[in-house]
Amino acid sequence: MRRVVSLLAGIVLAGLSAVQAAGSCDQPVYLSFDTGHMGVAPLVAEVLKRQQVKVTFFLANERTLEGGDSLDEHWAPWWRERAAEGHAFGSHTWDHAQWLADRADGSFALRPSMGAQAGKTITMTAAQYCADLQRPADRFKAMTGQAMLPLFRAPGGKTSPALLKAAQACGWTHVGWSAAGFLGDELPSERFPSQQLLEKALTSIRRGDILLAHLGIWSRHDPWAPAVLEPLIAGLKAKGFCFATLREHPQYGVRVGALR
Repeated sequence: MRRVVSLLAGIVLAGLSAVQAAGSCDQPVYLSFDTGHMGVAPLVAEVLKRQQVKVTFFLANERTLEGGDSLDEHWAPWWRERAAEGHAFGSHTWDHAQWLADRADGSFALRPSMGAQAGKTITMTAAQYCADLQRPADRFKAMTGQAMLPLFRAPGGKTSPALLKAAQACGWTHVGWSAAGFLGDELPSERFPSQQLLEKALTSIRRGDILLAHLGIWSRHDPWAPAVLEPLIAGLKAKGFCFATLREHPQYGVRVGALR
C-alpha cells in the first residue's frame, strides 16, 4: 500500500512540475494601460480575459465618452471586476497633470488636461503633488476594497529628478515604458494605421519591455483596441513571450511590500 501511495504521490508531483514548467516563461513583457476616454475599456477587458493576460492599469480621473469621468460611479463596477481578476493598479495623478518645470522654491509647474484647471499652468508643492498621486489610490480603494501599488506614471512620462525625489519621499516610484513598448495608440491613425503599429510592435518588442497603451485616445479615429490588442498578444505569445504585471517586475516588484 505504501508503495502505491508513494507511486501516486510521485505521479502527482511530476504532474505538478510539468504544469509549472508549461506555465513558466523566461520572456516576460509587462503590458500597461493608462486611463483615457474609456470607450474601448469593455473591449480591452474582453480581450484580456479571453487571452488570460494580466496587466497593470495607471488611473487618472479622465473625461469619458459618456460625459462622466473614468473613476466615477459609472465605472466603479468595471474597476472592481478588473481588480477581482488579479490585475495590478498604479496612480496616474488625479487630473492628468503633466510636469512642465521645477520652480526655484521647490514647487512644480504642471498643466492638467482634466478637471477645473484643465489647460492652465498651475503650481504644486511637493506635498500637494504627493496628495495628487494619493487621490486615485484612495478612490481605487473605495471602489474595489484593494490597495493600489505604490507605483505611478507621470502623464506624458514627463518628470524631473526633483519631481521623482519628491514622489519617492512620500512612497511613490515612477514607472515609464520601454522605447519599443510605445505601442502607438496615441498617434494619428491617418499616418500610423493599426496594421503598421502591430507589425512594428511584433518586430521590436524584447524580453522585459514595459508596454504602454490607453483605454481610449480622443485623437485616434481608428481605435487601436481591439484591432491591434488581440493580434499583438497572440503574436507575442507565439514568439514565446508571456505577460506579467508590474508586481512581478524585477525592479518594481520589490515595492509591492509597501502597499498603500
